[in-house]
Amino acid sequence: LMASHLEYTRVWIPDPEDVWRAAEIIKDYKEGEPILHLKLEDESVIYPPHWISCIDCFCLNPSYNPLPFLRNPDILVGENDLTALSYLHEPAVLHNLKVRFLEPNHIYTYCGIVLVAINPYDQLQIYGEEVINAYSGQNMGDMDPHIFAVAEEAYKQMARDERNQSIIVSGESGAGKTVSAKYAMRFFATVGGSANDTNVEEKVLASSPIMEAIGNAKTTRNDNSSRFGKYIQIGFDRRYHIIGANMRTYLLEKSRVVFQAEDERNYHIFYQLCASASFPEFKDLALSKCRRPSRYSTTFLLRNNQSSIFRIIASILHLGNVEICSERDGDSCHISRNDPHLTHFCRLLGVELEQMEHWLCHRKLVTTSETYVKNMSRKQAANARDALAKHIYAHMFDWIVEHVNKSLHTSSKQHSFIGVLDIYGFETFEINSFEQFCINYANEKLQQQFNQHVFKLEQEEYMKEQIPWTLIDFYDNQPCIDLIEAKLGILDLLDEECKVPKGTDQNWCQKLYDRLSSSVHFQKPRMSNISFIIIHFADKVEYQCDGFLEKNRDTVYEEHINILKASKVRENVIRSTSHPPFLCFCTLNATTPHYVRCIKPNDEKEAFSFDSRRAVQQLRACGVLETIRISAAGYPSRWTYPDFFNRYRVLMKKSDMTVGDKKLVCRNLLETLVKDPDKFQFGKTKIFFRAGQVAYLEKLRADKFRSACIKIQKTVRRWLQMVRYKKICKSAITLQRFGRGYMARRYAEQLRLIRAAVICQKQYRMVRERRGYLRVRRAVVTIQAFTRGMFTRRIFQEFLLHHKAMIIQKHVRGWLTRRKFKVARNAAITIQCAYRRMRAKRELKQLKIEARSAQHLKKLNTGMENKIVQLQRKMDDQTKDLKTQNEQLVVAKASLGSEVNKLQKELETMRSRQGDGGQLTSLKDELEKLRAELQEAHAHRKKLEEEHSNEKMRFEQVSCQSLKRRKYIFLYLVYQESSASQSVGRVQAELDEERQRYQNLLREFSRLEQRYDNLQEAKVCVCPGHRRNNSNQSSLESDSNYPSISTSEEMGVEKAAMDIGVFMKLQKRVRELEQERKRLQVNLEKMEDQSKRKVGPCLSSRQELESENKKLKNDLNELRKAIADRASKNSSSNELQDGYNLLLGQLKAAIEELDVRKEEVLILRSQIVTTDFNWRISGSAVPLCGANSYCSVLFSPVHFFVSLPPVTPFFLPSLSFPLSLRLAISISPGFAAGSKASDWGYLNEDGELGLAYQGLKQVARLLEAQLQSQARKHDDELEAFHTQIELLKDDIEKKQEMLNHTMSLSPEAQVEYSVQQEITRLTNDNLDLKELVEKLEKNERKLKKQLRIYMKKVQELEASQSTTAKPEMTRQVTVQRREKDFEGMLEYYKEDEALLVKTLITDMKPHAVSATVPCLPAYILFMCIRHADYINDDQKVHSLLTSTINAIKKVLKKNNDDFEMTSFWLANTSRLLHCLKQYSGDEAFMTQNTAKQNEHCLKNFDLAEYRQVLSDLSIQIYQQLVKVAEHVMQPMIVSAMLESESIPSLAGVKPMGYRNRSSSMDKDEEGPGSYTLEALIRQLGQFHGVMGEHGLDPEIAGQVVRQLFYSINAVTLNNLLLRKDVCSWSTGMQLRYNISQMEEWLRGKNLHQSGAVVNMEPVIQAAQLLQVKKKTSQDAEAICSLCTALTMQQIVKILNLYTPLNEFEERVTVSFIRNIQNRLQERNDVPMLLMDTKHTFPVLFPYTPSALSLETLHIPANLSLHFLTRV
Repeated sequence: LMASHLEYTRVWIPDPEDVWRAAEIIKDYKEGEPILHLKLEDESVIYPPHWISCIDCFCLNPSYNPLPFLRNPDILVGENDLTALSYLHEPAVLHNLKVRFLEPNHIYTYCGIVLVAINPYDQLQIYGEEVINAYSGQNMGDMDPHIFAVAEEAYKQMARDERNQSIIVSGESGAGKTVSAKYAMRFFATVGGSANDTNVEEKVLASSPIMEAIGNAKTTRNDNSSRFGKYIQIGFDRRYHIIGANMRTYLLEKSRVVFQAEDERNYHIFYQLCASASFPEFKDLALSKCRRPSRYSTTFLLRNNQSSIFRIIASILHLGNVEICSERDGDSCHISRNDPHLTHFCRLLGVELEQMEHWLCHRKLVTTSETYVKNMSRKQAANARDALAKHIYAHMFDWIVEHVNKSLHTSSKQHSFIGVLDIYGFETFEINSFEQFCINYANEKLQQQFNQHVFKLEQEEYMKEQIPWTLIDFYDNQPCIDLIEAKLGILDLLDEECKVPKGTDQNWCQKLYDRLSSSVHFQKPRMSNISFIIIHFADKVEYQCDGFLEKNRDTVYEEHINILKASKVRENVIRSTSHPPFLCFCTLNATTPHYVRCIKPNDEKEAFSFDSRRAVQQLRACGVLETIRISAAGYPSRWTYPDFFNRYRVLMKKSDMTVGDKKLVCRNLLETLVKDPDKFQFGKTKIFFRAGQVAYLEKLRADKFRSACIKIQKTVRRWLQMVRYKKICKSAITLQRFGRGYMARRYAEQLRLIRAAVICQKQYRMVRERRGYLRVRRAVVTIQAFTRGMFTRRIFQEFLLHHKAMIIQKHVRGWLTRRKFKVARNAAITIQCAYRRMRAKRELKQLKIEARSAQHLKKLNTGMENKIVQLQRKMDDQTKDLKTQNEQLVVAKASLGSEVNKLQKELETMRSRQGDGGQLTSLKDELEKLRAELQEAHAHRKKLEEEHSNEKMRFEQVSCQSLKRRKYIFLYLVYQESSASQSVGRVQAELDEERQRYQNLLREFSRLEQRYDNLQEAKVCVCPGHRRNNSNQSSLESDSNYPSISTSEEMGVEKAAMDIGVFMKLQKRVRELEQERKRLQVNLEKMEDQSKRKVGPCLSSRQELESENKKLKNDLNELRKAIADRASKNSSSNELQDGYNLLLGQLKAAIEELDVRKEEVLILRSQIVTTDFNWRISGSAVPLCGANSYCSVLFSPVHFFVSLPPVTPFFLPSLSFPLSLRLAISISPGFAAGSKASDWGYLNEDGELGLAYQGLKQVARLLEAQLQSQARKHDDELEAFHTQIELLKDDIEKKQEMLNHTMSLSPEAQVEYSVQQEITRLTNDNLDLKELVEKLEKNERKLKKQLRIYMKKVQELEASQSTTAKPEMTRQVTVQRREKDFEGMLEYYKEDEALLVKTLITDMKPHAVSATVPCLPAYILFMCIRHADYINDDQKVHSLLTSTINAIKKVLKKNNDDFEMTSFWLANTSRLLHCLKQYSGDEAFMTQNTAKQNEHCLKNFDLAEYRQVLSDLSIQIYQQLVKVAEHVMQPMIVSAMLESESIPSLAGVKPMGYRNRSSSMDKDEEGPGSYTLEALIRQLGQFHGVMGEHGLDPEIAGQVVRQLFYSINAVTLNNLLLRKDVCSWSTGMQLRYNISQMEEWLRGKNLHQSGAVVNMEPVIQAAQLLQVKKKTSQDAEAICSLCTALTMQQIVKILNLYTPLNEFEERVTVSFIRNIQNRLQERNDVPMLLMDTKHTFPVLFPYTPSALSLETLHIPANLSLHFLTRV
């Protein structure tokens, strides 16, 4: 120890004012020297006499060490745990507490197992719910000291060890005990909230105001001092939720009811009751008037009980005011009959006035034979009155506590509990009485239990680490306790004296002197005979004996008790209850204790003011210094082997660094540095050091660094001086050269100047003389000229004055006249303009109103609509004419058929007659008739063509005339659409806010629904046995929240309707906003529906004509064959045969010509009908791919159609037109060629030109796509080559730098550097190989899984082939025809619905469909819904949807912690929602559909309400997914972001305290203690991979990643703000590196645009804040401009927590922090310290239609969906 007292050693010396002062030794101290030379921090030298006198005054123990205490290194000052200090003694503890309290304003500090809490006398923002969430689940040593950390440790040990816990809060009055207990209970109420609706945690917190009102009072040290002790047991069930509580009270200060010291007050309830006297309900109490009091909570006390309590309190007040008058003899007394207070007392309590008046002045003495009534003196009566008042108040207090406990009691079985003991600390006043004696006695017992617990923990730690255990001598206060409670002790003698009939306090005190004077802990005062001194563990206390006997007796006469028994309020309040034991130490001994010691920093109650003398007194009294002493007696400093190796490896040799065993390296190093083996011990996982050894090692480390710094400085300074010398030499030579040149040039210049001066003199003299002559001559000429001009100007001036006067008069008169005219004209113009502007504004307003209205558009188009209607009517008439002609043609065909029949019959008769040739003539006549009819048909055809062309020309003229008007209307609609888009932008913000509120309500609804389900389950569990449900009750009643139309499910319908009502209310606002966007599309949809209805009949009539034409052709061919056959059979002669053949040939030719003409007529009619139809729809058409193919252009929602001009494509970006409109606009120049449409159609009768054109267009598109892909590929390859070149350049530059650096090193350094570089390279290669192996393993697992699936399919196929009897039967199945006819629907029976839901949802595992189409269950369910819609079965649709939603909810509830399952059902639910939108038939969702997909749209039902329900369900699943992911990542974030060494050898290590080495750590030392950044990134990658594998939309996955990054940011920043050990420069460097790695991961996953990086901005700025300079005002300004995402509280907190890890770093000064605060006052930041970790961003589900065709979907056989039939 003396070897440490050398020069420059810093020490502590006693001081009468500051207790301890810092000093420095200025001369080495040698053993035996009587003088120690010191110097204070203020440079004043302390002389030896002063030092010696200070030591004499300070020392109390004769075995003290005369040398002063050594100071800890600056790096250890401000530690979270006092046991982490190298030197453990009183001045070190006091200084550490003072520094933490005053500089960073930290009120909590650990001292081993004790939490020291200093009352700040100020409101601190460190008790919010976000702080509770930050401490919840954390180990005690991981965070900064806090009362929440102690509460969390107790809660965790209760759950882990299944052992009851206790938190003992002690301290003197005003130290903050009650507040600390409140915050501990608030933590339990938040973390372990009740699982049902009892809200026990709220009741526990609500009981505090009641207990404070009846148990707290103002004292000289505290305005709200608790004058009783309480022990609250908070009960927990097996799931560790609060189920109940119980309160026990101790040591109520009853004497305060009748007596208060100076400047103190009675209990608060008396003043509150007096303050309410003016209100009607308190008029009956007869009290004085004041303000309104606070109310009791009706949770605990009923209304009638409250009134009874108020009556009792008022009666106590009146009883205290009863005046007792003494009689003349002095031995008796009386009470005035007119005393109003006694009257009110008896009235309020309902007792008899005469009896109370009598027995207050008399008492009854009972002997064995008779009973006497004895008078009492005035003093005795007053004591009896006071005893009665105390008795009433004490029983009322117990009754209130009992009722509070009844309210907090629960019938559930308590599994464990946590007790919070709030009791007085050690008290000592100027006058100490019986109350202080009881309080200090209780603290003696608590201190004994505390010492034993500390000793036990130390022993357990040594045994765990297998350290040789040596008995530690600690202070045992058992002798002091025996002095008080042993036989013939103080309490025993007090009870004995109380039994003596005339015992007095003086007699009792004399007995104490006689019996206890031999005790070491008992003393008699020198100047008093009525007091005694007890030497407690904390201090000496002198007790006054006055009142001990009376207070111990607490006598209440039996007569008073009997009177109170007859009281009317006895049954309600005043009844005797059994007092609890003095202190239940058995309960405390049966639990694991946790200690909180509250310290009062000053007596003036000033905020953050520290009085060292008062603090030392309390530290000695509360046992903190005893804990330090026990720790210092053993091995207080403890390091793990890795931490010791990282901290002190600078002291090792190079040969030691190569050894792989770190334990062996540490052992060798310590044996080399510390020669005394008793100064350290090697444990199983830690190294134990004696006090001061860590400081010694720190000194060696600092010396090592200092020598290295000196060497570096020496080398650098030499190099700088060499550089400076070379610069000076070079500069001197340069200066000399330039100086000599300058001198030569100056001499030459001088010679030139002399010569030039001579020349200048000569010329100057000549010029001077000539100038003199010229000056005289000029003067003469000038005088003459001026004289002549003067006379002339005078004459001219007079003439000019007259002329100007006339001009001025003329202009002035004209100007006056013009000004008058202009004023009048301007006034008239102003009046006209104002009037015209007013009229114009009115007209403009009216025109705007008319322009916005639909009537205006109707007016603009009234004439055009009339013309279009006329043309349509005319064309309808022509259509009717064509129809009549078609009918006539049918009749003609029928007549022709009949004629043919007749000809056939005549032919038969002709054959029978065989010679009759008259039939030939008739046949020729018939042939002529047919030819005539054909000519008429040709003429009729020409006539129709002419009419059609004329009508077409007229319609085109009308369309051209209306084109200009249509342009104006189009521009107006474009303007209206742009204004609507702007309004949509404004409404978007409101929509986001509404969506946020809606999702919050939805989250609350899901939480309530979950809670309802839990209550239902609890109800089922509580009511055992079998219960039969009603037959009319649906099985979906308990789970269905959606509408159903089933008539048999009445209860389910009611509940579903109620839930749908709730959802509809939430949808109302969203629908109103969506209606604004749909307004411009309503008329468009109506016109499309009308066009569809018009197309249908025309197409059907055309098909009927074509079928009829085919039928006639077939009949004619059959007739021709029949005639030929019969003619060949019946021919008998060649002549007849020749004639018949000639006639038959002519008939064939006529029939063929007739067929051709008929076909032409039909084609012409079809062209006319089609052209008429298209003109009726669009007004103009452009043929694209055939004679009947036209692209109609729908213009605007005003019930007419128009072709657009060529300029309209420029308006396309602002309008969302249908595909047909965009196509028509893109080919709009073709509209001018309307007159050639019929010719083009005529040439393209068979569609060949259209097919050729389509083929060429497809080839062009294919070539263009190939060209584009080749260009993109070329660009990608070029970019990759450029990137590779840049990387190679960087690599070459790095290698060149490394080579230069290596060449500049010494040979040994070169070898070491090359080894390090090789190790680094191998490490990186190893990491890359590990990643590659992981990827290969993952692919291998995936391939194995697919292989198993394929093998299973092959086996099933082989089995099916083997069971098939006839192979040709399988070939008979036409697979192609089935796929062609498959409509993308699945049919199932209603009975199979439960099996379908069970197979697809309940029993579905994500890996079962991993090798198939993503979201396969969603597609299958939608195909089943399509079939139910196809057959128009509304009950089936609603039942399937309701069952699906309920089944998904059940699966998610069952797997509420499975990320894969939650992600799987989020993807499927969102996909089902998208399918319902995509196939809903709504045009807004069909823009990207194919023609086949549009055919698959729903036909009969509108499922918009179910879409909203699925959207809400998707939001709930998304929130559950985020919650599960955050729960998985929560334990990884802090370790990966703040603790792991991503950059090796960068983080420094500081000494750990008891909290970091105690058994509170819930992780095994040998197991994986922490997570790395790679593990966190790997977990994020796993989440992203799972979401991608399940087919989740990339937008939703990006939002999940964004939310997770916000959680990482919030947790990291909160831990950074609550942990001092990580606020260092190295942590900032590690944090910035970790964030860069996460940003790289985002870029690799193409998620950098998701907004996740923006969420990390606070942590990025916090890391930068840890690294920037923090000295000057420029640094402060830079910090203020840099940290824009951090609040002022967060910036100041980080600066206060900033801790240097080495002595070469500097702490942030208080003045710099004040400067930062002043600069940040201008900010209007929200006063927020911690970020809200539960904040969630509103989720958006963008509509993403599927490109998959339902008819191509394959259902795997392993799903066992054989009951589904493909339709």
